[in-house]
Amino acid sequence: MRAQFTLVIFMLAFLPNVVLTITAQPSVPASTLTIWMLVVGFLCALVGYVLSGTLLRAVSRLQTEVEHGDFAQPHPDDPSEILALRGAFTGLLSRLGTEQARRNAFMATLVHDLKTPLIATGHLTHALTTLPLPDEERRAVGQQIQAETTRLLSLVQQMADAHRFEQEDVQVHTVPTDLRALIDQVAARLDAQTAPHLTLHVDGHGHADVDPGLLDRAVTNLTVNALRYAARTVTLSVTPQGIQVTDDGPGLSGPLDELAQPFNSQPTTIAGKQYTAGTAGLGLFIVRRIAEAHGGNLHYDRAHSGRATHTHQPAAPPDPDLPANARPTDLTRFTLALPEVTP
Repeated sequence: MRAQFTLVIFMLAFLPNVVLTITAQPSVPASTLTIWMLVVGFLCALVGYVLSGTLLRAVSRLQTEVEHGDFAQPHPDDPSEILALRGAFTGLLSRLGTEQARRNAFMATLVHDLKTPLIATGHLTHALTTLPLPDEERRAVGQQIQAETTRLLSLVQQMADAHRFEQEDVQVHTVPTDLRALIDQVAARLDAQTAPHLTLHVDGHGHADVDPGLLDRAVTNLTVNALRYAARTVTLSVTPQGIQVTDDGPGLSGPLDELAQPFNSQPTTIAGKQYTAGTAGLGLFIVRRIAEAHGGNLHYDRAHSGRATHTHQPAAPPDPDLPANARPTDLTRFTLALPEVTP
């Protein structure tokens, strides 16, 4: 680039001198003109080289800093274009670092979360095939193998979906849908997974143009999480805003926008459970992307003593001095907001 700048400056300075010299002194001998032109050409080239270095000093300095990986700090004499370029490089490096951290988290997930059920399944299979187990114990081992396999397939499916939803838009095929019938189906399907001490309620009516398969999946994800962490009650409701899943569990440990991200590089606590790096927020991310594909969003709030308060903070622990039946009930509520719900 410096050579091109030097050539341009040289031509701009040398050509006018040639024209002026020839027209002003037509009687000067050719040898004298030639020597004069060589001197002028040398001076023009020298000026062009010096000026190009001055003009490109900020660019050359930025190139050196980029090569050494230290280009975040601007200089007082940086022009606006260099400042913009420096900012672009900094943003690009930040995104690359984030992607690398997420890739490492994804690999950690493969090593840890996929390896654990595979090892358990291997041990159970070995016991099933080599030990003289009674029929009742063999059935119990077989059920454990099935549970581990289901857990493994669920995790693989969630990782695949999260990766696909992150890389491309979610394709929806909307049809008029009875939202009450949809949540009734989800509740009926998950009834077998509901612990004896839990109660699963269904409430509300409404219709909307949605993709029933994707919406069923989103509501199922939220309901499974609610059933996992609820103390006594889980409620699925159709409201004018969309579909709400409410439970009396501990709630989220931080802002939803931070937790609903795929392949986080750090372990995260969600609803009181510690997730390993890479798996935190997979389900919430999938639900949020499905809601966004329908033109809505996923919202989280806490309801305290019958009043909902929107918050991004972890729930405060109850007062230990109060008896259990006198403590206010905190509810965790996720709202899968839809653009238009009709009665």
